[in-house]
Amino acid sequence: MAEPLPLLVDRLATPIGELLIIADGHGRLRSIDWTDHEPRMRLLLDRYYGRGRYTMDAASDPGGLTKAMRAYFRGDIGVIASLAVETTGSPFQSSVWRALREIPAGRTISYAELAQRIGKPTAIRAAGLANGQNPISIVVPCHRVIGSNGTLTGYGGGLPRKKWLLEHEGVPVRC
Repeated sequence: MAEPLPLLVDRLATPIGELLIIADGHGRLRSIDWTDHEPRMRLLLDRYYGRGRYTMDAASDPGGLTKAMRAYFRGDIGVIASLAVETTGSPFQSSVWRALREIPAGRTISYAELAQRIGKPTAIRAAGLANGQNPISIVVPCHRVIGSNGTLTGYGGGLPRKKWLLEHEGVPVRC
């Protein structure tokens, strides 16, 4: 039996709540979520790595990720584009998450456009589900996907946070 994956966790106070930053020993981001959604984050970690197949130990600024996220919240929006991420998901989920990283800061796309970008134009709902299963919010910017009519729809951290993140990135938001 393989050794459990050691993960490092740090916490960061942000203007919209405390953020959990989870990294591996190589400084790659494995998960980001809000402390008030920690049970959901652990459920995703269990799904992707296996229950009991990882450990989480407190660490200060693992891989410089906390510093980078602090910079993002202070206005350096571009800092997240170059952060190393690593996660496990199905090939379909991984294609959606790669496409999310290609959405530039200050821009949004619809779920239909997301499905088109991954070459599956009829898989709009499946792309939306994969978007919602993204364990690395903000850095894999699932908040940049909105409804076809331009309104905010779904965000694991809640719509007020999605609105704040988009406005922080310079996107005018319709509710």
